[in-house]
Amino acid sequence: MVSDNTNIQPPISDLDIAQLRQNARLSITSEYEQMPEVIKIGEAVAGTLGNFSAAIGKAKSKKTFNCSAIVASALTNNSVLGYTSCFPIDKRKILYVDTEQGVSHCQKVLNRIYRLAGLSLEQDSEYIEFLALRKYTPEVRIRVIDEAIRETAGLGLVIIDGIRDLVYDINNSTEATNTISLLMQWMDEFQIHIHVILHQNKGDDNARGHIGTELINKAETVLQIERDKDDNNVSRVEALFIRDKDFQPFAFRINDEILPELVEGYTFDKKVGRPQK
Repeated sequence: MVSDNTNIQPPISDLDIAQLRQNARLSITSEYEQMPEVIKIGEAVAGTLGNFSAAIGKAKSKKTFNCSAIVASALTNNSVLGYTSCFPIDKRKILYVDTEQGVSHCQKVLNRIYRLAGLSLEQDSEYIEFLALRKYTPEVRIRVIDEAIRETAGLGLVIIDGIRDLVYDINNSTEATNTISLLMQWMDEFQIHIHVILHQNKGDDNARGHIGTELINKAETVLQIERDKDDNNVSRVEALFIRDKDFQPFAFRINDEILPELVEGYTFDKKVGRPQK
């Protein structure tokens, strides 16, 4: 039976609602904690704890290669490709969830992350857990992710490569809203950053389905990964939307070791994202 995943939380009483309202009330005289900035691109803040970011792109645009660089940067708390990470010492664990690829392909992604981070391929790192969930239903995937988030002490970054596979119907608005609400619940409760990957429509540059619309509306940063029209080995990374200041777009290619590397001096012929004032 197809489920719309509506039962994210148990019913809430009127008394609980009154308390939630009280807890949500802001004061002009209060001081509120600024969320730690954990992922940057140049000087621009692309990711903070308690929020989520997204990467969208057409099929074969090398979104997962780009994501591998983000994860390697987080593993080392250093700069990899165009990304620089600075996770607090008690938020260094990473959960990587892949919903699209088989086990052998997932291991290739993990191998790439280790090599980008300079880690030994002879033993598993305690700082990253990689889950291959392609064979499961959306409900089971969500339950496994939820269990992993709740049981991983020191978790700081969660990657969901294929958030489309957490819903049955990509154009079901209820499923989309509930799934994004679940992400926000995880982020707020555990103070983590979540980075998700979603395909763009074939006919335009929009993120696919209602889930894509909800992602763009709620994410603090949306990256667009696009293949160069003249060189299929080169991909461009630009800000479709970003709450912080825009960063300088960059491009990467896949080198002989099947790792992403920056393309120096790349010229961008068009600008995506927010229109210029």
